Amino acid sequence: MNHGGKIVHWVEGKPWEGSSERTGPVFDPATGEVSGDVLLASAVDVDQAVDAASRAAVSWRRASLAKRSAVLFRFRELLAERVDEVAAVITAEHGKVLSDAAGEVQRGLEVAEFACGIPHLLKGGFSENASTNLDVYSLRQPLGVVAVISPFNFPAMVPLWFVPIAIACGNTVVLKPSERDPSASLLLAELWAEAGLPDGVFNVVHGDKEAVDQLLRHDDVRAVSFVGSTPVAQYVYETATRNGKRVQALGGAKNHMVVLPDADLDLAADAAVNAGFGSAGERCMAVSALVVVEPVADQLVAKIRERISGLRVGDGRQACDMGPLITRSHRDRVASYLDAGVAAGADLVVDGRKHPIEGAADGFWLGPTLFDRVTPDMSIYTDEIFGPVLSVLRVASYDDALDLVNRNRYGNGTAIFTNDGGAARRYQSEVEVGMVGVNVPIPVPVAFYSFGGWKASLFGDSHAYGADGVHFFTRSKVVTSRWPETGRASQGATNGVSLAFNPTG
Repeated sequence: MNHGGKIVHWVEGKPWEGSSERTGPVFDPATGEVSGDVLLASAVDVDQAVDAASRAAVSWRRASLAKRSAVLFRFRELLAERVDEVAAVITAEHGKVLSDAAGEVQRGLEVAEFACGIPHLLKGGFSENASTNLDVYSLRQPLGVVAVISPFNFPAMVPLWFVPIAIACGNTVVLKPSERDPSASLLLAELWAEAGLPDGVFNVVHGDKEAVDQLLRHDDVRAVSFVGSTPVAQYVYETATRNGKRVQALGGAKNHMVVLPDADLDLAADAAVNAGFGSAGERCMAVSALVVVEPVADQLVAKIRERISGLRVGDGRQACDMGPLITRSHRDRVASYLDAGVAAGADLVVDGRKHPIEGAADGFWLGPTLFDRVTPDMSIYTDEIFGPVLSVLRVASYDDALDLVNRNRYGNGTAIFTNDGGAARRYQSEVEVGMVGVNVPIPVPVAFYSFGGWKASLFGDSHAYGADGVHFFTRSKVVTSRWPETGRASQGATNGVSLAFNPTG
């Protein structure tokens, strides 16, 4: 929501400026120009947004499942109609090409569709006559106010992983999107309002660490969903849990793609290029480590190099394959790894700094980069670079490849390319990673499963969306019930009162 060049908050169903006068620049990454200034919320602003959500929670938690699902269905329709509009906003502030942006919205739309089935998803259990004249049944009830803190790389999809399910379950939401590309969240807020969502159920506050810390401390925030780097995910988890909140904090990744000698190398090369350089490598599921079992590494590297030469890098609004990085500072950080890799002894096969660019000179450009003969001690392997840098590690056997993947501190996603069903089955069983692809380079689960990694890629026990998402945004309650039969209401009273625990009735 842009008011005179200012990107404002959304509270109680309308644009809101709050009291803080602090702002931050939002760039067009393809030109390097400032496209707007986003308001940065103070702790007081966050308190007001949470208060609005708390007031709305009183009635929204009592709204019928039929009403909630009707709002979800309408939101889903509106979002489907305006995918291109949301995608354009994403590309203007993030830089990814329009097809990537539209794909992001489509994946988020799938979660909204999943949430439309909330009447079925919230069904409890019932055991009649669990003991004599005694019934036991379970309920799932909303938590109250929940916070969602989302990253810059998927400004629409990641909020859509959490918000539709949280709202469908009867909660109210305060979203703190990335201040680097905040406008998509406000477009989603408009769609929620148009869908008939009551004021205060969905709120957006922009901000930096001050806003985040206030959400993590606020007594009325019952749960926090976060996606971002591992150091920040750990901080969010430790701070919020210390303040008594339920937390799912999805952290960083170093996703490995293992290629066995029997794999279709053309298929593997296409997959490596798409998964390594799509969205400029700014994906938590991007493939950044290509583990090749010899003797096919030379062939595969040659095929990847050939494909890289045909990639068009430029303004995401034009016909190209890869856009700029999100900010100049992030571009410079990613580019610094190219010198670090060379200094460490890796073979720089393709230097992204020399790739042709179809865009403004001041855009935040870095072309696709390919390293070969990388070893596990190099920073280009150990660090989550979060840019278009693909590293090839050569190993002698399947066992060496598996050991390499399992020794990595991250466990987000992985893939194996092979025509050997036995090897694939063994890999999916033995690899210590939360999401596995077999001849699929980016194994993001469909909406009715759940997204999440292992090890340093996840803090908390619940993955995002799917059944885990429904459970995260609700609390279980079990009711044990016995009713006196008609005409026998006073029976038992004549026998006195027993203080003994009698589990069998």
